[in-house]
Amino acid sequence: MRLQAPHLSSSSPSSSCGSPLLSPQHALTSTLLLPDSFGVIHVGETFSAYLGVLNTSGELPVRGLTVGVQLQTPSRRIVLPASFGGHEEPPSRQPVQSSPSPPQDISPRRGVDAIVSRRLEEAGQHILRVEVGYVSNGAKTLRKFYRFNVTLPLKVSESVARSGDDACLVSVEVENVMERAGGGGAVAVEDVTFRPADGLVARRIGGEEVPDNPDDAQNYDDIHADDDDTATNHPRAPTADKLPRRSALALYDASGRLEPGDSHRYLFSVRARSAAASLRGIACGDELGQAVVAYRKAMGESGTVHSSTVVCPPTSFRPRSAAAAGGDGDDVAPSKFVVHKSGLSVDVAAAAARRSSVSHDADANANANATLDGILPVTVEPVDPPSVLQLARPRNLTVLVVNHSDRAMNLQLQMRLSHMTGVVVCGSSFVTLGEVPPRGGSCTAEVRLVALVAGLFEVKGFYAVDLSTGMEVEQPSLFDVFVELPEGKESGGDGGVDGAEEKKTEEVVEF
Repeated sequence: MRLQAPHLSSSSPSSSCGSPLLSPQHALTSTLLLPDSFGVIHVGETFSAYLGVLNTSGELPVRGLTVGVQLQTPSRRIVLPASFGGHEEPPSRQPVQSSPSPPQDISPRRGVDAIVSRRLEEAGQHILRVEVGYVSNGAKTLRKFYRFNVTLPLKVSESVARSGDDACLVSVEVENVMERAGGGGAVAVEDVTFRPADGLVARRIGGEEVPDNPDDAQNYDDIHADDDDTATNHPRAPTADKLPRRSALALYDASGRLEPGDSHRYLFSVRARSAAASLRGIACGDELGQAVVAYRKAMGESGTVHSSTVVCPPTSFRPRSAAAAGGDGDDVAPSKFVVHKSGLSVDVAAAAARRSSVSHDADANANANATLDGILPVTVEPVDPPSVLQLARPRNLTVLVVNHSDRAMNLQLQMRLSHMTGVVVCGSSFVTLGEVPPRGGSCTAEVRLVALVAGLFEVKGFYAVDLSTGMEVEQPSLFDVFVELPEGKESGGDGGVDGAEEKKTEEVVEF
């Protein structure tokens, strides 16, 4: 027999059964309706069952009774520990024993019982397998199978976006996928957390900061005790009036109630915990963690649903040759990809590390150019680039140049005006970097940029050139920048001193 909570009885004359979950279509009463069937059970709930073995004989005892209990899920079989004792003690107070239980003798018209429990983690058909053994003219065995179906109450979907070399944004969508016809209904999402992998830390963005429970005002008083001179002279009482008042609609929205078909989205920031982990970064394919959703049903039955393991996605970078798909690269529509906060350099470094760990055979060398580090053996990444530039006012930019190849390179960083739009190089169009060591060797360079047109532009046109071999590595767009008019021009001044200075600046930066 399954142990489950009763249902709320409905006062509607057209409904003869209880309401297993919250439902706005029924007027509920305080009367409880005991379950008359196995009911509906969902993933994340704890399945509990009462098992009893009775000796119905009025004269003969049962010798050497053993009871084994197993729960068979769609993927495995789990042994459930149980404590089968006499009726003198309730099952909850009996010591837990392994399955099968130790042999024991049962007197006439006596019995043993136990309660077994297990949190359900999979959807699909489950079988509770009970095997009873005893001795009567030899060893005898009695088997009982109890089948039941476990359904999924909530669907958890994740989407990930890169937000830097050592950080990702994880969006978790929770949807109620239960059907009312099958005994489903609304649930209350109690909590949504993200359990990060080792070395990472997760923070929820836009979480609730105001406690819903007035008793939590105690914490508020502890924080602001120094602001109240009378706090030590009077006994502390609930001070819900100090908390910001919330409307009924806000409380309802914060309750996490989901009707069938409704969904809610939560956002988490996952980043490296330590400085060493930040230096390594988060590469494509690294595990980020799992989303955990805790929910409650109408009678307080709690459950927990886990998402699949979330991994870091690859960058959206596509080389010009791949985008052209065999055609002319100049005919390809411009990509919106930018290097800044894309994690491209981390993915290239990880690809180079994987390739170096593989034996250097002919096939590996032949496919080297097809890997990410073969396409970008040198990467150029901006360091804290500006998001806004003022028109005709030069600005210095620091870039990090990394050599991911297996050999040292005599590099020169070139900025080609023919590939720049809106924001161009100011001054020398190249910087000689010298020899850069292989396998992650790096150096920094200073370049000077100036904006010629107002608007939103991509800073691009950077090439890394190996002076020893003549190899050129075209770099993707480094970052996006918004070019705004200087304050004097924006306000429509009549020229004056500021106007003269701006005119002079424009003349200096013309090419």
